[in-house]
Amino acid sequence: MKSHFRQVALIGKYHAAVSGSAAGSARPALDDIAQFLHSEGCDVVVERETAATVGITGYTTLDLPAIGAQCDLVLVVGGDGTMLGIGRQLAEFGVPLIGINQGRLGFITDIPLDQYRATLTPMLRGEYEEDHRSLMHARVMRDGRCVFDALAMNDVVVNRGATSGMVELKVEVDGHFVANQRADGLIVASPTGSTAYALSAGGPLLHPSTPGWVLVPIAPHTLSNRPIVLPDSSEIAIELVSGRDASANFDMQSLASLLKGDRITVRRSQHRVRFLHPRGWSYFDTLRLKLHWNEGN
Repeated sequence: MKSHFRQVALIGKYHAAVSGSAAGSARPALDDIAQFLHSEGCDVVVERETAATVGITGYTTLDLPAIGAQCDLVLVVGGDGTMLGIGRQLAEFGVPLIGINQGRLGFITDIPLDQYRATLTPMLRGEYEEDHRSLMHARVMRDGRCVFDALAMNDVVVNRGATSGMVELKVEVDGHFVANQRADGLIVASPTGSTAYALSAGGPLLHPSTPGWVLVPIAPHTLSNRPIVLPDSSEIAIELVSGRDASANFDMQSLASLLKGDRITVRRSQHRVRFLHPRGWSYFDTLRLKLHWNEGN
């Protein structure tokens, strides 16, 4: 059978491969996957920076916008952090992504590297589950001007400075005042991000199909400040009332320094990320595996 996907792009964890040893360890896996895709009848493209850093030759190379515009499928080899960055950049193109886990947890890169051949073979023939994930569009507003604009798949986090005390944050939802919170920070997480920092801070798990965000305070001064689930049709605004050296993080991959009076607005992006999973994939299977539920039973 021919592959369901004609042109397939391969992207590696090139940001981690800054040392020669890291690049060297990534190359055999990427070479092997590229050869496998070729044997399955796919026209293989390697992301340009991946190819240059890891040293793969013999394949067409494209940058990310060109991959989004031209390719039918993208394979991301790395961990969840790699997938977060690639997913944000390719969401506007609607190209589906498959994650091959070369990291640790692997909530969204769910195919183990040592099982990729057996798992990908039926997927390339069209046997897969499709899973859409919402993105957050966040902006930092200062004196009525946007000074920072970013997408996030996991979370938007307002944090206190490393050496300063708590921050005070004014929270609004759709223009309605919610509360002034004194805490170490505040997390706005998507369902995808509900298993990340928000979970560590005591937030609930949200199923990926839930059209909502979770608002989770980090070490709040008042213990009655609890996590709350909000519809993702809402716009959340967080204003820095007081606190030195505060910052806003977007998927922990981009950062904006905040000044008193800055407002961080979060709304649902018009773009969503498309993930493909093996046939029979279940979110609950992922939770059991990654969170070690039922161990010892």
